[in-house]
Amino acid sequence: MAEICPICGLPRDICVCREITKEQQRIRVRLEFRKWRKAVTIIDGIDDKNTDLGRLAQKFKTFCACGGTAKNNEILLQGDHREKVRSYLIQLGYLEENIELQ
Repeated sequence: MAEICPICGLPRDICVCREITKEQQRIRVRLEFRKWRKAVTIIDGIDDKNTDLGRLAQKFKTFCACGGTAKNNEILLQGDHREKVRSYLIQLGYLEENIELQ
């Protein structure tokens, strides 16, 4: 017998809890300049309870071909990658309306 999700009450294989949480998140992608005018793309607002930020940061770094890290509930990427990050978040299932570029 299949396990039942305690949140939505559906079997685990068709559970929609993760999709619902993705739709409710407000993600902010912004550009900051650090020491010596180095550009850094900062992604915040991703719920870290349901998402492994380290693994997601690794996927972003591979997709954008850059360096970066995940710390303090934010993902930092070296360089200006706002449009690439936005398109990748849409591919991952986040709503386009909830992604704010700055």
